[in-house]
Amino acid sequence: MFQRGLPQLLGPVVLIVVLAVLAIVLPESIQSDVHLAFVFTAIVVSIHTFAGNSGVISFGNISFVAVGAFAAGLMSIGAQQKQNIFPELFGIIADNELGNVPSLLLAALLGGLFAAVAGVPLMRLDGLSAGIATFALLGITRNVLRNWTKIGPGAKTLPGVPETTGPLQATVGLLIVIALAWAYQQSRFGRRLRATREDPAASQSIGVHTYRERLVAFALSGALGGFAGGLYVHFLGSITTEQVYFDLTFITLAMLVIGGFGSLWGAVIGGLLISGLSALLSSLQNGIELVGTELQIPSGTRTIVLGVLMTLILLLRPAGITKGQEFRWPSRASSVE
Repeated sequence: MFQRGLPQLLGPVVLIVVLAVLAIVLPESIQSDVHLAFVFTAIVVSIHTFAGNSGVISFGNISFVAVGAFAAGLMSIGAQQKQNIFPELFGIIADNELGNVPSLLLAALLGGLFAAVAGVPLMRLDGLSAGIATFALLGITRNVLRNWTKIGPGAKTLPGVPETTGPLQATVGLLIVIALAWAYQQSRFGRRLRATREDPAASQSIGVHTYRERLVAFALSGALGGFAGGLYVHFLGSITTEQVYFDLTFITLAMLVIGGFGSLWGAVIGGLLISGLSALLSSLQNGIELVGTELQIPSGTRTIVLGVLMTLILLLRPAGITKGQEFRWPSRASSVE
């Protein structure tokens, strides 16, 4: 099964590697946009791991990104610096320091554990009730991180995080997330979860436990989201609770819907494409000089354009750009025709 599904993995991998190589010769500002696009795509793939395979819309996956980002950020800052800036932190957080890779692994572990615990009641829900519950989880997570100063900076900015998510870490980190999402998708767990998405009654009749399969996927999605959050904070060098809240939730879900909700390939295409468009619109909002003329669009245009694009996709191509299909290499028969 894994061997037959290998082309579905190679397509995204080749695309990411080609973009990473091309970015080397681009201006530094564009390189940074490419690496940020890789981080966003990792977040989108983590959401797809649960939502795409289960068919259940989740507005709460950015909660796991937030937990991972703050965990990786706090634990990679020097102990003395934390004690001076945030004296209220629990001792285990204030007195310890982790390197780059261990901080990412911790982010993945905490994201997965949080998702597993939160998923115990949430995975029993369907449809609108599930969406509302996961949205509530996002709000609860944000308020806890914003107000409980013993586990983080609270409403303040978390500064001084080592900026280690450069070309190599952004590329390798995204490839790891894609590979794990693909491996789950090809596994019996992924196949059983997709069966509950396609025909709940038939899957239950052959012994598939919907609740259990959703919980496994939710936990894995949380781990991947936490890991992506670690990449994100190590890219930014600082973070606030607002950076992992509504805006990030909206744009990553837009990426997934526009690319193709039901496929890994769609998550990758949507993440890269909308990240590039978002970066361009942000630059235009700040103003760019082109052929001696300054071009600038009104503030807020980026959000409006992405909202309109998402609406058009839902109306004209509900399955997304990829139609919810995985990557396929052109066959010889097709080339002959």
